[in-house]
Formats: sequence, structure tokens, C-alpha cells
Amino acid sequence: MSEFPSTWISASELTTLYGRNALSPVGAIEAMLLRASKLQPHLNAFVMIDADGARAAAKASEARWKAGTPLSPLDGVPTTIKDTTPVRGWPTRYGSHATDETPATEDAPVAGRLRAAGMIILGKSTTPEFGWKALTDSPLQGTTRNPWNLKHSPGGSSGGASSLTAAGINPFNHGNDGGGSIRIPAAHTGLVGLKPSYGRIAQHPADSPFADVISQGVLSRTVHDTALALNVMAGPDARDWRSLPADPRDYTIGLDDGVRGLKIGLSLDFGHVKADADVRALVIAAAKRFEELGAHVEDVGPLIEPLQNSFEALWIGSFATRLRQIPTQLHGKLDPGFRAAAEKGMAVTLADYAKAYEAKSKLARDLALWHGKFDLLLAPVTPTAAPPVETLYNSEAFPRWTKGAPYTLPCNLTGQPAASMPAGLTPAGLPVGLQIIGPPRADHLVLRAMRAFESASGWTWPQAKVVETLARL
Repeated sequence: MSEFPSTWISASELTTLYGRNALSPVGAIEAMLLRASKLQPHLNAFVMIDADGARAAAKASEARWKAGTPLSPLDGVPTTIKDTTPVRGWPTRYGSHATDETPATEDAPVAGRLRAAGMIILGKSTTPEFGWKALTDSPLQGTTRNPWNLKHSPGGSSGGASSLTAAGINPFNHGNDGGGSIRIPAAHTGLVGLKPSYGRIAQHPADSPFADVISQGVLSRTVHDTALALNVMAGPDARDWRSLPADPRDYTIGLDDGVRGLKIGLSLDFGHVKADADVRALVIAAAKRFEELGAHVEDVGPLIEPLQNSFEALWIGSFATRLRQIPTQLHGKLDPGFRAAAEKGMAVTLADYAKAYEAKSKLARDLALWHGKFDLLLAPVTPTAAPPVETLYNSEAFPRWTKGAPYTLPCNLTGQPAASMPAGLTPAGLPVGLQIIGPPRADHLVLRAMRAFESASGWTWPQAKVVETLARL
């Protein structure tokens, strides 16, 4: 398979070429659509591709660049929207036969802001049913695969976005994160994945039972592109009363200020979780890199109690709420794992649910107080590298609380910003993620630490193993 340079370069490099008239948005989109059509049968990362709409948007962007009037520094950059998120004129299927083809009547805030910035929406990316798990396969859309090794999952629930980004189809793709759904697929595919502070990016509709733990964001190949995307996406929306007030901050400013003098905690067993030896070794090596960059790093132990006892009711009880909204005659078409968890959740009492919310508030308070002494926290993103695609999520072999999302969920419960950065490869050649966690609403500090680590790690794209894997297709 021939490689198109414009499909591997960053968004900022792409628009620099547009500004110099060295590359046209029309030409870039054609290259990316061609690459997408070749890889989709193997990766299964798209729910739909809107080639005609992308071409029309590229022509409009080209005209703006020629006139010297781009709408933003990301004008003409292609992206996709995860299929849990409404895009005007397209259905929102959530990977489920329990949904239908009714088109959305309005954009979600994140889709509207990307469009207003002149970005080109190529289509929608895959998700597990209702985004319920940290793998990406669904009854409606089938199995999405990892560009590093097609026998492995790209993670979830933003697995379509991670697969597209790691395969060099376009620079970055929208995802959202209610328990690790940006950070986990970023870790499994060697990407940059920031879960911004809760409310930093408005969301609508926000009537899901998980609405108070979900953050919107992107999966990217560079920290600078992540900051550019946050500039475009951040801000309140009248449809989301939870969204944070407007902040005029440019998240690209101060990216290179480094971490010298910061006090950083390291928790390999965050929440009393035991990661694989390969994962632990890479995270320890990453922590040492921060020390070399001038930060003071201290092992702080498990730090918080295991999550399952306090939050099982919140998780399965919320699934039960979703199940009650689905006609009984469609239950047989649901993901068996989702259905099993939701049916178990039918027994959750109001008292159990309320107790979980009390624990959620306590966890947020405790970690906010801890950050009074430490600037950042380092931890693994996942206990393992990317599991095989046939893995049954929340099974005895792969339980959610010890294998699925134990390291990432705490930051959804507290709302604080957290990111995944590529920490290296296991002996089997699969990526591992380092999690960088910041104090409440300190997205700028997390981005600064991400950039410092990125600069020191030497991790660049395209990765030879991915190119080799895809070249065989």
C-alpha cells in the first residue's frame, strides 16, 4: 500500500502547508478518503464515511485558505465523530440494534464547534454498544481492530477513533471518556489522549445516566494537536448547565514550560490494582524520565481504596436505567455482556445508588486535598497491553474492576483532567500508556507535563510496526 505523506502529518503541519499553498485541503481529503477506503475492510473503524460532504467542505476550506481567511488554525483538517454523539443529518446508533436510522436534528456542541472551526467531518467512528466497555465491538457494527496488530483490540470505547488515528488516516479524531474511553484506546494504540476536566467541553444531549462523568476530547498523535483541538472545543453551551464558564486561555501557550520543580506522585497500584510486569516497568521508566526533566517524583502507594465496593451500584445501576428504556423484544439483540450487567443492575436499590454518589463526592474531595501537596500524579493507564479482539469484557478472565478500567475510572468520578501518553512497547510489540493526572481544572498543567514527556521520550509517528502491519494488507 502506498503512503500519502498528508495522512501521517500532524494537524498543525497540515494547515501550515495549506497556508503556504503547498497542499490543498481538497488534495489532502482525497488522500485520506483513499486510505480510509483501503483500510476500512481490515480495521472496521468507521460507522459511515461521508465522502461527498467531506469533498464539499474541503472545497470551501480551500477557498478560505486562498483568500487568507481560514476560520481557525484547524480549518481544513479532517476528523470524525464517535457514534455516541449527534451530528446533524446523521443517525446516532451507539453500536446498537436498539437504535434506528432517524437523523439527528442538531449537532452536539463538540460537532458544531469543530464544524465552525472549518474542520471537515469525514464520518462517524465505531463504539461498543452504548459505549459500555473498554473494547470496541458491537452487535450492530462488529469488531474494530488495532493497527499495531489486527488480532488485538484498539481499546474502547473510543476504539474507532484510536484505530483511525493510529493507522494514519487523519491527524486526530473525536472521542469521549466516561471511565477511560479516551485514555484506554490511546494507551492501546500509542496515542496522545487527554480527558479534559469535567465540563470543560459542553455536551448535549446530557441526559445519559453517565452524563456527570463523561468528558469530550480527541485522540491525537501529538500534544500540540491536542491543545489546538481543546482550543476549538472548549467552552460552555446553554444546553449543558454543567459546562464550565468560558476561559479565554490558549492551551498552546506554555506547552514547553517543562516540569522542573514540580512535585509528582507515582502510584503503580492506584486503587490497589496490580498491573502486568511489562506495564509496571515502562511506567517506572517514564517516571524516571520526569526526574531527569527536573521534577521531584515520589512513590505514594495505592493512594485510594479499591473502587468496586463503592461504585459497582453506580455502574450496573446506570446500565439498568438504559435497559429499561429498550423494548423487551430487542433485548435478545443486545451485547450479552452489557445485558448481563444491566440485568444485574435491576436489583440496585435507591439507597445503594445514593451511597455510591456519597462515595463519589468523598473521592473527589480526597484527591483534591491530596493535590494540595502534589502537582501531578503518574500511574498506568491500563493493567495490560491491548487484549485480543475475542476477549469477553467483564468476564472472569477480564473483569472490569481489575483488568478493564480500574486506573482510569477514578478521574471520571472526580472530574479532574487526566491523559494517556505512549510509554513504550511490551516485548510483544504492543503499546503501553502512562497516565498523567492533574488537579481539578488544571488542564493546562497536564498538557504541559504531556508535552515535556513527549519531547523527552522520542516517540514519533509513523511507527514502523504499524506501517509494516498495514503494508501487508
